[in-house]
Amino acid sequence: MNQTEQTKPRKILVTSALPYANGPIHLGHMLEYIQTDIWVRFQKLRGENCTYVCADDAHGTAIMLKAEQLGRTPEEQIAQVQQEHERDFAAFEVSFDNYYSTHSEENRVLSSLIYERNKAQGNIVAREITQLFDPEKQLFLADRFVKGTCPKCGADDQYGDNCEKCGATYPAEELKNPRSTISGAAPVMKANTQLFFDLPKYQAFLTQWTQSGSLQEGIANKLKEWLEAGLQQWDISREAPYFGFEIPGETGKYFYVWLDAPIGYMASFQNLCDRREDLDFDEYWGKDSDAELYHFIGKDIINFHGLFWPAMLSGADFRTPTAIYSHGFVTVNGAKMSKSRGTFIKAETYLRHLNPEYLRYYFAAKLSGRIDDIDLNLEDFAQRVNADLVNKVVNIASRTANFVFKLGGKLSASDTNPELTAEFQAAASEIASHYEQREYGRAMRDIMALADKANQYIDEKAPWALMKQEGKAQEVLDCCSVGVNLFRLLALYLKPVLPTLAQQAEAFLNIAPMSWQDHKTLLLNHEINKFKAMMQRIDMKQITTMTEEAKAEAEAEAAAGKPKSILDDDPIAAEINFDDFAKIDMRIAKIVTASHVEGADKLIQLTLDLGGETRNVFAGIKSAYKPEDLEGRLTVMVANLAPRKMKFGLSEGMVMAAGPGGKEIFLLSPDSGAVPGMRVK
Repeated sequence: MNQTEQTKPRKILVTSALPYANGPIHLGHMLEYIQTDIWVRFQKLRGENCTYVCADDAHGTAIMLKAEQLGRTPEEQIAQVQQEHERDFAAFEVSFDNYYSTHSEENRVLSSLIYERNKAQGNIVAREITQLFDPEKQLFLADRFVKGTCPKCGADDQYGDNCEKCGATYPAEELKNPRSTISGAAPVMKANTQLFFDLPKYQAFLTQWTQSGSLQEGIANKLKEWLEAGLQQWDISREAPYFGFEIPGETGKYFYVWLDAPIGYMASFQNLCDRREDLDFDEYWGKDSDAELYHFIGKDIINFHGLFWPAMLSGADFRTPTAIYSHGFVTVNGAKMSKSRGTFIKAETYLRHLNPEYLRYYFAAKLSGRIDDIDLNLEDFAQRVNADLVNKVVNIASRTANFVFKLGGKLSASDTNPELTAEFQAAASEIASHYEQREYGRAMRDIMALADKANQYIDEKAPWALMKQEGKAQEVLDCCSVGVNLFRLLALYLKPVLPTLAQQAEAFLNIAPMSWQDHKTLLLNHEINKFKAMMQRIDMKQITTMTEEAKAEAEAEAAAGKPKSILDDDPIAAEINFDDFAKIDMRIAKIVTASHVEGADKLIQLTLDLGGETRNVFAGIKSAYKPEDLEGRLTVMVANLAPRKMKFGLSEGMVMAAGPGGKEIFLLSPDSGAVPGMRVK
């Protein structure tokens, strides 16, 4: 749809996926919010009635456990994290119309309403199932809270639903040697009655909906595979203890977080409608709504948004999304974000070193309407920002504005290069189309190609040389006025991506905030203000400092989570409180192999079996033991000690020993009946 075909502004509601309220925002997260914000800003720039809402995803076992770990209530935890999230989003110029929380009265009411309507339609069924249960924490375990050995390839330390090594998927109960990642206990199977959404009833509806054009082709094809394999009923309840909304008519049962999380989009909008008279909830969410509804999400959560969500909305007599736009993941320097390499960069860490608009531009230059992963190559990032934004765009203004200011500060009364100016103005239609289709990379390439032409024009005119010639003042003013007008058009076209740069340009140009329609006009016989520097070049030292800080932060966080040792050289260990002691996770371990460490006087390298998981540990016990005497023996180890990088390799724990030293070092040994992986109490 283009502007000329419209009689009134479009009504558009846009959401991004809800960030989980148990940790900080990092640069991988920022891709989605920057992508969405650019699209929303573009729509608003064109005069559309576009509303952007989001919220913190504030429920679930993980948040309950995180709060417990930090000694907070879940409510305190989510309030603190929401404040941090809003701070970081604002700093990156992500402009929500409303940012809310799923732990809200609006969300409780809407979740209950959608549940009750689906129940009345016969879409909610109860049946008994057996699930993995943590006997120590007394809670049922979601797949992500179970680890063990892959039943397909035998890889250790794999999650309860898929193997990262071979890619296999499987039920959590098929894991070999499973353990709870919460307590370390071996889970048991326990029967339980759960509530399910009868997703197979919507097979025909979803087959049609997923092929209706509401999804990108790659996503639609992926969902088609799942549909052809046959849909399963979706478990929507969780047992207490659980942080969330209790299900109406049930005792001790709570809505699974993935039921109320997408309803959080509706709740955030409802909260906004209650505060704004120009918005009506039913106009956007009613079954007969003529408004447009768009969700921007990562490709990892498409099953919830592309299958469960439209089926649940349809069953509750609400409208379905106009479209769901998925994006890929972020890698850094060609690899997965890494704490040890300093490439797992939190938003707040980035902001201490670099302009947020640099990242907005770099992501925009890489984004398309496809689902490709985005690589943040830090060297390319610096070079592209310096080359495009500093050397091309801002350079146009800095090369021309000072001459205009010296010649009275008023632009020429006429355009002396109408062909070039017309080319810039005509580009607005194609650039707008790119923005609409989320082809930001194409838009940036078109804009930078125009910037090249503007700089070429200025090079050819060489106002700095003309200024030295007598009688050339008007020619200097004319060519620099053209340059300033071209810069204005570029700043306008970049405004969805670089709102602060656009604001600086508007102040320099002495104009009101620009709208998209302003590309049709020029500034003639117009007074401008003195030019001030708008952007600085990136120095690679800034990036090095940032990555080093990110690495140090990760190491400090790991150290903070590392249990204090209760062993030292003193006859009596330093006093610690019970809470500190309770953090130490001691396990029975079997010494599978033991060997000398070349070049080490005191160390023996041990391979320890913790009941399906193996660890490599360097132990300073060589003076008391021969490696061959240790193999097959059971001992005790600290299993939750952060890995330590040593000269000879990575040590992944600590074996427990006592004695004054030398030959008098004694490994702790369990009584008979102990088995590898058993917790020491």
